[in-house]
Amino acid sequence: VKATVLEKASSAIEELRGAIVDNGSIVDGFGSKADSICNQALQDFAQTAPSAEVYDKKLEELELSLDAPLQVLYLRQLALLREKALNRFLSSTGTSDFEAILQADGLFAREAEDATREASDWDFASERAYLQSIMNNISRSGKKATDEKLYSSQKQETAMQFLQSQQQMIQQLQMQLYGQNTPWNVGVAYRIPDTNFNLQGSYQQGRANVQLSCVPDEYAPLLGANGFTNGVGPGNLGLSLNLSL
Repeated sequence: VKATVLEKASSAIEELRGAIVDNGSIVDGFGSKADSICNQALQDFAQTAPSAEVYDKKLEELELSLDAPLQVLYLRQLALLREKALNRFLSSTGTSDFEAILQADGLFAREAEDATREASDWDFASERAYLQSIMNNISRSGKKATDEKLYSSQKQETAMQFLQSQQQMIQQLQMQLYGQNTPWNVGVAYRIPDTNFNLQGSYQQGRANVQLSCVPDEYAPLLGANGFTNGVGPGNLGLSLNLSL
């Protein structure tokens, strides 16, 4: 009788195992379905019990034989529920980490309660605590990364302020040494005809600079012996003017 009842209940348990283990799917109302399997098996056994002397002992053995595989599936279902709640936490937007943790924890608790058999020793407290620990660690890591990014930004801002103050000090020293800065920046370049000598002059921030250099004219063969002209003209005179306001 016991073997017949177990064989009938095993087919129902196998359907649940295929959905949870093979397909990785969450079975809605798993707790009530597990209760129905056990209660139906116990009812079938009670109707065909051999004798009252062995009834209680066989009934307990039967319930343990059904509860063990169902509890294994229950633990697997809790792992799927934990993964679902964690994904909800990670994908939450527009809320604080504290609110996201509360929402994900509430989701797990509701669905885990639905998967638990009534009047059994099944418990999901450890899985819930593990989920809370993971979410808290993620939240702390994210806060730490944000703080480090903010600290780095503050350091860059401080460095920029320091460089700006140094630049202002340099400008003040230049004003003390050379007088009031002028907005005029003038540069003049002149190549002496038929020579490789180039004369350059500049006036910038109240200081004048004159430089004489020997630079071969790469375009001389194209311009002829004397270039475009024998005197000062647009071919051998360069002028630049920058005005800072």
